[in-house]
Amino acid sequence: MTNLTWNPLLREQTSWHWTHQLRDRLDGLTDDEYFWEPVPGCWSVRPRGTGDAPVRAGSGAMTIDFAFPQPDPAPFTTIAWRLGHVIVGVLAMRNAAHFGRAALDYESFEYASTAAEALAQLDTEYATWLAGVESLGETGLARPCGEAEGPYADYPLAALVLHINRELIHHLSEVCVLRDLYLHTRKAH
Repeated sequence: MTNLTWNPLLREQTSWHWTHQLRDRLDGLTDDEYFWEPVPGCWSVRPRGTGDAPVRAGSGAMTIDFAFPQPDPAPFTTIAWRLGHVIVGVLAMRNAAHFGRAALDYESFEYASTAAEALAQLDTEYATWLAGVESLGETGLARPCGEAEGPYADYPLAALVLHINRELIHHLSEVCVLRDLYLHTRKAH
């Protein structure tokens, strides 16, 4: 491999998982699954004013539960919470910092009130991320992340891409497992 190019390899790591192991498994996600709380005290995405988490962030009718500092152990999180985290904290904030998306954070984001809306948000942010990474080419991967990445500002963007790949694979696989758990525990009732 004398002409090895890293950009397609980094994109393929996530896009292969997305295409072959993940996205089809999210099709048909119901609102019941999206909001299902498998244990008491879950963090979730909730209608404004209905949660009791110390921080309830969001700009629209729905808010996401948080606390700073995070409790130890952290509360169990629903599919809605996990998708909200991936959409905003993993993808959208990075898309804003590096690829021209409008600026946002957990407080200013309008969280989805349905599973279908959340999946549409996920698809949009994922497509923006993948196109953004592709636009970096080979030389852009070596560019420093910059101040948006705090203590990792001097790391190359390739390190951020690898981190986001891990985050996507990790959290979205958790969503798939929660769907399996929902199916197998709710079917028994």
